[in-house]
Amino acid sequence: MTPDTAAHPSDQPTDAPSNTVPASDERFSPLHQAHVDAGASFTDFAGWQMPVRYSSDLAEHHAVRTKAGIFDLSHMAEITVSGPDAGAFLDYALAGKLSAIDLLQAKYSLILNPAGGIIDDIVVYRTNAEDYLVVANAGNRFPAFEALSDRAARFDVTVSDQSDDVALVAVQGPVSRAILEATAGLTVDGDLSELKYYRALGGTFQDSDVLIARTGYTGEDGFELYIDVPAAAALWDALRAAGEPFGLVPAGLASRDTLRLEAGMPLYGHELSVTGYPAQAGLGRVVNLAKETDFIGRAASEEGPPADAPVLVGLVAAGKRAGRADYPVFRSADAPVAEGVITSGALSPTLGHPIAMAYVAPSLARPGTEVFVDVRGTRIPATVTPLPFYKRQK
Repeated sequence: MTPDTAAHPSDQPTDAPSNTVPASDERFSPLHQAHVDAGASFTDFAGWQMPVRYSSDLAEHHAVRTKAGIFDLSHMAEITVSGPDAGAFLDYALAGKLSAIDLLQAKYSLILNPAGGIIDDIVVYRTNAEDYLVVANAGNRFPAFEALSDRAARFDVTVSDQSDDVALVAVQGPVSRAILEATAGLTVDGDLSELKYYRALGGTFQDSDVLIARTGYTGEDGFELYIDVPAAAALWDALRAAGEPFGLVPAGLASRDTLRLEAGMPLYGHELSVTGYPAQAGLGRVVNLAKETDFIGRAASEEGPPADAPVLVGLVAAGKRAGRADYPVFRSADAPVAEGVITSGALSPTLGHPIAMAYVAPSLARPGTEVFVDVRGTRIPATVTPLPFYKRQK
């Protein structure tokens, strides 16, 4: 997740849609019936049956860039941390200084292991003076909860997994604020027009409390709404009804993936893992080595990765043949050994040419460097470029 990364990264969805009833051990979103009724195709996503698309990936992608899309993110994990030591505990358990954030502020952070590897990337909200909400990736729900629980022993805090009780709906795109303001039954404790990025407001929908955050994982303006599961379907329907005049469309995980890729946002399991340091992924700034207190992974982060460790870069190419995850990257058209690997790649719907993120040798990381991607046996030239590939006009 990155600030959707906020926002919010998660495991890569497979592109194998299914409209069949999943096995009994697979999980359903509380909005599953709404997706079935809307004609969604489904994919397994960290054990959940989630909508991968409703109409076409391109149409849903373009709708978010030009108007708005609505996403079901109810598979994400919500973990609460409460108690007198909540801030101090999170400073110890996470790479950032969470005790310093304001009430209803959000912050992107990392759960590191002692070796400095990334257990998960998360978004943390301060919901009260002694209460925080940690939003983790669906595929890392249990490792994240276990890590936080294990680290809580010396602190006066309660760590609780609320994932089964909370639904998450995102409205992303240039007209997202107007849609929320037009939603019947949604009352906001403040002015959405004055809400800054990575800040939140409380509110109610019908009789349920809602946390409304200006966060996302698409590179567009947008909001993420946390609500109790019993009220989720009604909220989804109300948002869709309000958004119809604005061109709102339901959007699946396939378009969310190309949107976050264009925005240069990392995805856990692709750009991030327990075997890589944050600095290799360009996230060294997220690890707060200036904070006075110790934290898990500090010593390893201070030492940093080896000098020859691969680093994450952006790649752009001409034509229409896009490199995909795990495709090798070479220094030249005839180099015998790969010196990099693509982690995420696609033909950019917005830009019209192939883009990718890749880990490459440091000697290949300078912007403007030409490399070659092996696309099914043919080496395609690509150029190293700074991230993000796309940045919205404010």
